[in-house]
Amino acid sequence: MDKNQQAITLLNEKKYQEAAQLFNEVIEESPNNPLGYINFGNLLMQLNEAERAERFFLRAIELDENAATAYYGLGNLYFDQEDFEKAGQNFLKAMEHGLEEADAYFMLGMCFRNQEQWKLSLPYLLRATELDSEDESFLFQYGLSLAQGEFLDEAQKIFEKVLRLNEKHSDAYYNLGVIALFHENTEEALYHFEKALELQSDHMLAANGKKIALQYMEQSEDK
Repeated sequence: MDKNQQAITLLNEKKYQEAAQLFNEVIEESPNNPLGYINFGNLLMQLNEAERAERFFLRAIELDENAATAYYGLGNLYFDQEDFEKAGQNFLKAMEHGLEEADAYFMLGMCFRNQEQWKLSLPYLLRATELDSEDESFLFQYGLSLAQGEFLDEAQKIFEKVLRLNEKHSDAYYNLGVIALFHENTEEALYHFEKALELQSDHMLAANGKKIALQYMEQSEDK
């Protein structure tokens, strides 16, 4: 195992000081190799040293403008700073330079989501679910964008798929309740809201949804 791999192992074990020492040696031994700077940038990100991390990612790009993972690192950095436009630009560059990973597509989709550009987020979130169909968070966020883009039938299918992966996903039940309420399927909506509350008793949105569903049922009985 070379020094770079040793350092990555230490980083994954949260042994930051030892990892930093090895990454520093990697950079000193190969100062024109962008990989050392990228990995050191990732370490600094975990230590919440964003300003220093940015310098390392930018240095990697100076050495190799095709360094896809450096753009990805910058994307994560700007995303954490809630600069979603700048983050999205860097995730897109990462993909343009060959980073074909579910996480990159997901993060780009989330940049559009956070700018309330629901429909623009859809192709990227969809691609993330295609690359990793077992990640419930990818599916759930894709379902949310579908719902917010008013593609309710498609969103319903995605939330149902989330529940097949995780039958205790209270937010998936809640959103199915909202869709059912929109379609005036009040009993079905009530079922989903109650399931959400059964799984998460302090789910305020589900509690409010249940209240609305019961009010609708009472109004229909009074007619």
